[in-house]
Amino acid sequence: MKVLISADMEGTAGIVDRAHTAIPDRGPLYGIQNNAAEYDWARRLMTEEVNAAAAGAFEGGAKDVWITDAHGSMRNLLPLALHREARYVSGSPKTLCMLEGLDETVGAVLFTGYHGSAGTPASVLAHTYIGIIQDVRLNGVAMGEYGINAAVAGHFNVPVALVSGDNTVVTQVHKLLGPDVVGVEVKRGLGTYAAVHLHPEKAREAIRAGAAEAVRRAPRLRPYRVSLPVRLEVDIVGPDLADLAGLLPGVVRVGPRSVAYDGSDVLTMFRAWRAMLNVMMTRTAV
Repeated sequence: MKVLISADMEGTAGIVDRAHTAIPDRGPLYGIQNNAAEYDWARRLMTEEVNAAAAGAFEGGAKDVWITDAHGSMRNLLPLALHREARYVSGSPKTLCMLEGLDETVGAVLFTGYHGSAGTPASVLAHTYIGIIQDVRLNGVAMGEYGINAAVAGHFNVPVALVSGDNTVVTQVHKLLGPDVVGVEVKRGLGTYAAVHLHPEKAREAIRAGAAEAVRRAPRLRPYRVSLPVRLEVDIVGPDLADLAGLLPGVVRVGPRSVAYDGSDVLTMFRAWRAMLNVMMTRTAV
């Protein structure tokens, strides 16, 4: 079985602040300065949790493991420190973004370091892709990155088999995808920037065991499939950003700060979603 690990960062044990998750050359964009030391140890923690998932996946029966760097710049993991039998996918933009490497040959997707959706109370560093997004709905169902990515995986008939992160993302994934997805809670959120953590070594042990079990369960898990056409609705922090999103063909304004797009299939919707994010991040129009 081929397994794809989608590796985010905010849900890693020990991480609670944007100083931990912002790659230093992009830190000033978020008002963060001089965070190189904190980012360095945080990316090491992230790398070791991903390694634990890879090791567990192999123990569970995977023959091929791909690791996609799914956080921010998508160049956070330390290549020389990664599991030597895994393939590493990094850099951006990538066609499938947080799921690059996914296709019909993959038997299971594992989410590591994931976080709650935008606006989730007592959820560590909760957001949905970027901070200007307040809510995302597919066919009326609210979800975070985990849900959008699960729908993309479902397009390829691939199930999500594991999620690791804080308690809120585990709860949200179970609510959307069902209790059979293995959930590994490595910390409990106390707020946006505070948590009670497992020791990193304990977190890795739990992720490794969880990944092995997830791969064993994968053949009987059902992919997350959304009915077609799929309607994407996005609530945004300001009307000026909704103006920008509305410049894209097919995107319609459905409220002062909300837009919608109807896609013939999930990948068409996903491309429109990515385009929306990128045009809004310019904050200018020509």
